[in-house]
Amino acid sequence: AVEQSLKRLNTDYIDVLQLHQFDSFTSLDQLMKTLDELVRSGKVRYIGASNFSGWQLMKAQSIADRYGYEKMVAHQVYYSLIGRDYGWELMPLNHDQHLGAVVWSPLGWGRLTGKCDRKNSIPEQSRLHATAQFAPPIQEQHLYKVIDELKLISAEIGATVPQIALNWLLQKPTISTVLIGARNEQQLKDNLRSNHFRLTGEQMQRLDQISAVYPPYPYYPYWNGQFTERFQKLVNSQFN
Repeated sequence: AVEQSLKRLNTDYIDVLQLHQFDSFTSLDQLMKTLDELVRSGKVRYIGASNFSGWQLMKAQSIADRYGYEKMVAHQVYYSLIGRDYGWELMPLNHDQHLGAVVWSPLGWGRLTGKCDRKNSIPEQSRLHATAQFAPPIQEQHLYKVIDELKLISAEIGATVPQIALNWLLQKPTISTVLIGARNEQQLKDNLRSNHFRLTGEQMQRLDQISAVYPPYPYYPYWNGQFTERFQKLVNSQFN
């Protein structure tokens, strides 16, 4: 598959080879060995994963560490103001393992474009009509609360709702980049401007609070305790 990709891309190497999802039918030991061989051969420069759970990713890293194989450097994940699950386990793991997060669907499956709110339903041309059944679930009232806050901040600083949502992500620990799915050139330019300003600490905190949801077991005993405090102090010294 790698050889075929190199031919199709007309290149000698792949910058980052990412596994699209965990394969429970393939031995992780064999997988990490094969990926290591691809890196050593020069056909691949770096390796990463996508949508792995914490234990899957950590097991892969542990195997690489045990045998001296190439470790993963990137993890493609879902993360947004209306999808905060990444922060419970994968963010601390990525920080510990020096993995950069590549965020897919940073606008929550198109729900944070600013085109829909309490008064306006999903636009007719939106892909959500066809893809909502596959999107991570979100309660409408929670979505509207987040959009309300985004619009307040938009009025304060003159940035668009999607720009603010993307900027919030870019300021988060371990986030290396976001994958944007612009429909046209104007949307692309608008999204790229999200890196032209910086939300204040107070604005970040407001968005953190309005978008927060109660974490599941086993994270909730620690989320408001010493674990969170230590982790935040650790990452703040490096990312702020």
